[in-house]
Amino acid sequence: MVPEHKRHRLSSILRDCGSVVVGYSGGVDSVFLARIAVDVLGPQHVLAVTGKSDSIASWMEDTAREVAARFGIPWLELETREMDDPRYAANPSNRCYFCKSELWTRLADLAAERGFAAVLDGSNADDVGDHRPGAVAAEENAVRSPLLEAGLTKDEIRAWSRELGLPTWDQPAAPCLASRIPYGLSVTPERLRQIEQAEIGLRAMGFRDFRVRHHGTIARLEVHPSEIDRVAAHRSDIAHAVRGAGFERVLIDLQGYRRGSLNEGLAGGQLVQLGAFA
Repeated sequence: MVPEHKRHRLSSILRDCGSVVVGYSGGVDSVFLARIAVDVLGPQHVLAVTGKSDSIASWMEDTAREVAARFGIPWLELETREMDDPRYAANPSNRCYFCKSELWTRLADLAAERGFAAVLDGSNADDVGDHRPGAVAAEENAVRSPLLEAGLTKDEIRAWSRELGLPTWDQPAAPCLASRIPYGLSVTPERLRQIEQAEIGLRAMGFRDFRVRHHGTIARLEVHPSEIDRVAAHRSDIAHAVRGAGFERVLIDLQGYRRGSLNEGLAGGQLVQLGAFA
């Protein structure tokens, strides 16, 4: 159940914005935000924009497009070029900063060109405290986070999304494909395609909450603890799918899938400072 004061607060924040461009990935949060923005402001005052990039899984682009069409959300796909930035491709621990700088700069320019008053992202109350270099880029571009401002948690967003009939309400978290590559191993289109192909294979087997982590010739598979017992039953199929994506070996992480596992062991002093690649 979503508290009424949070519902009213979110509507008030959106009305205060007036007209908005929403960074719209096709994930749970951005789909929900775009739908509520249309309800509160009307479609003429909303534009949901999906950044088209090698680092975004194709099924996420499909979800963004299909949900926008189904719910009458004005939608635009805009090509981003973070892969052209050597600072991003080098994959430091603040890689997301360079990606989001590209995205939010492009969206801020688009909003100014088309007369929209604000640019919004889908950050929520549960994101506070995470290692989120991209949030710095959002702040630099004056991007607002209405879900965070309203104090909405992920569970509340899922519950409200279900009320609205949004098909994404129970969709697993789906950050960019580059998040599967350990810091320091360069991000390339070829590696991103390997990851996506392997994950498509796992998804076809019915696995929902998992990651294929790229370690050069080795793929490290993290599966949610609730699904890990199924790995043995699909052992040969998993090996075939992942090796078919170009990996030589597949390793199973017995700790299972956990959010942000590539950040494990990153002490504050080890995080790359923004100025290091300026």
